Amino acid sequence: MSIKVEGGCYCGAARYQAEGDPMLKAECYCRECQYITGGANVLVMAMPIEGFSMVKGSVKGFTRQDIEHPVTREFCENCGTHLFTRAPRFKQGVIIKVGSMDDPTLFGKAESANYVSDAQPHHRLPEDRPQHQKWMHS
Repeated sequence: MSIKVEGGCYCGAARYQAEGDPMLKAECYCRECQYITGGANVLVMAMPIEGFSMVKGSVKGFTRQDIEHPVTREFCENCGTHLFTRAPRFKQGVIIKVGSMDDPTLFGKAESANYVSDAQPHHRLPEDRPQHQKWMHS
């Protein structure tokens, strides 16, 4: 089902749009996502790279050099909102943070929970979808 997703950062300086069939709808409990969210899990939706574009502003990328297979997380240069992630082993898509979408209801529901091995005691893991100890495609 092809959709159009629009979104941006907290301050409005960076805006994006993505069109196409969602490639992935997931939640992640990895320790890196916990740092980004302030302790919670994160909801993500991957969209095809060919339908993705920045329509306003720009982002700053950050890639850790001390972990295996690091991803590049992209943030608004002004307010620091984490907008999306690009994974070197997933070049065909961009991983959008659901909280940055103008209409988060387009996400619907995660299809899986990932990196549950990193979940903290305060996290509530979903019982109604597959749970993966690491990433579902690892």
